[in-house]
Amino acid sequence: MSLIEIEFERPGNPVDTIETVASINDWTFERSEDDEITISVGGNWCDYHISFSWMEEVEALHLASAFDLKVTEQRKGEVIKLMALVNEQLWMGHFDLWTQESLVMFRQSLLLAGGAEANPAQIEGMLANALDSCERFYQSFQFVVWAGKSAIEALETALFETAGEA
Repeated sequence: MSLIEIEFERPGNPVDTIETVASINDWTFERSEDDEITISVGGNWCDYHISFSWMEEVEALHLASAFDLKVTEQRKGEVIKLMALVNEQLWMGHFDLWTQESLVMFRQSLLLAGGAEANPAQIEGMLANALDSCERFYQSFQFVVWAGKSAIEALETALFETAGEA
């Protein structure tokens, strides 16, 4: 049921705009379908493969970035606790566990209802937020999965901010 009985026509596919942004920035990308694109961006801790999907039925642009970090069954509970603590720190987007692949991923959506168009600044903002969040908390997830740390111990390392340079 629509609250407003007005029909809008979308001017274009938002994934076209993402492809343009990726080309301008010389990022490696692959466009697997008309409504999907994956961009590879180098980070401090790893390379991130960020997928954008246009979901026309809900008029939303979805971003997903999975860590190259397999969560073992023994550490899954602590990773879920860490995700809850981390998500409290975020204003946009959230971390999730892709249970099918046992991977930690960052997800975010941009609602473009009513024929709204995604502009390059919005896309770059989504991408910057995803990269900042992944970079900030990557080591915390590593500490839980590989070092056996608790969620609280791991989060404290991410929230610790250094002053100055060595």
